[in-house]
Amino acid sequence: MESILLLREHKGGLDMEYEKMTVAQLKDLLRENDLPVSGKKSELISRLSELPSESTEEVLVEENLTNSSEEDNPSKEEVSVEENLTNSSEEDIPSKEEEEEEEDFFEDEDEDNDFYEDFGGIHTARQKPVLDEQTKINLKIRATQKKKQPAFRRQEWFRYKRLSHSGWRKPTGYQSKQRLNMKYRSPMARIGFGKISAVRGLHPSGFKEVLVHQISDLESVNPELQAIRIGSTVGNRKRLTIHDRADDLGVRILNRRNIDRKGDLQ
Repeated sequence: MESILLLREHKGGLDMEYEKMTVAQLKDLLRENDLPVSGKKSELISRLSELPSESTEEVLVEENLTNSSEEDNPSKEEVSVEENLTNSSEEDIPSKEEEEEEEDFFEDEDEDNDFYEDFGGIHTARQKPVLDEQTKINLKIRATQKKKQPAFRRQEWFRYKRLSHSGWRKPTGYQSKQRLNMKYRSPMARIGFGKISAVRGLHPSGFKEVLVHQISDLESVNPELQAIRIGSTVGNRKRLTIHDRADDLGVRILNRRNIDRKGDLQ
C-alpha cells in the first residue's frame, strides 16, 4: 500500500488548481473537511475556497497496489497539489464532455442519497391476513389463472378510440363476427374463464373487503380477515378520522389517501 500526502495551500493560490481537478477529487476533499458534496462543480469549488486559510491542512489519499508483496514496506511522499497535477500527462486530463457526464452522474447519486436520508430507514410493512394453508394455495391458483386470461375488448375497439377506453360489452348483433366466434376477433367473456370459487371476491392480498362510510362501521370489522375500503363520497375530514380509528383498531385500509393535515384538517 502506497500513500501520497497532498498539502492544501492558501485558498487564493488554489482557485485555479480546483478548476483543473475532477469532480471526484473535489468531493474527496470536501468529505475530508466534513462538507456537503452535492451540487455542481462550481458549487464544490466555492465551498473549498471558503475554508479557513490560517494553516495548511494535510489530506491523505491512499492507493492500493495489487502487486505489492509482504516484504515491501509502505512509503510516504509529501508533494504539493501543484506538483501532483503537473506530473499528470495530458492524456489523463479529462475533457469537458467527460467532466459534464461525471457531474450528471454524481448529481443523480446525490439525489438518491437525499431520498434515503429523508426516508429515515423506517419501513412499515402492510398488514397481512391470517389465512390457512388451503386458502393461500387457492390464491396462488387464482393468480395463475388470471395470467392466462385474455383481455376482453369491446367489439371494434381498434376502429373507434372511444371504445378502446370503455369496458366490456357483450356483442348482440345478428352478424357480429365477435358473437359468432370468428377466429380473427377477440374472445368474449364466458363462464369458462371463471376463477376458482373458493377465494372468489377476496382482495389479492387475501382480505375480504368491507365498504365503510362512517366510523361506526369499523366496530364490526375483523382485522385478521377483513380490510376496509372507504366510500368515494366520504370527505377528507371524515376520512382522516376513519384513518385514525382504523390505525387504532389495526384495520388495513385498501384505498388510503395522503391528505395534508393543515388548516381545519389538523
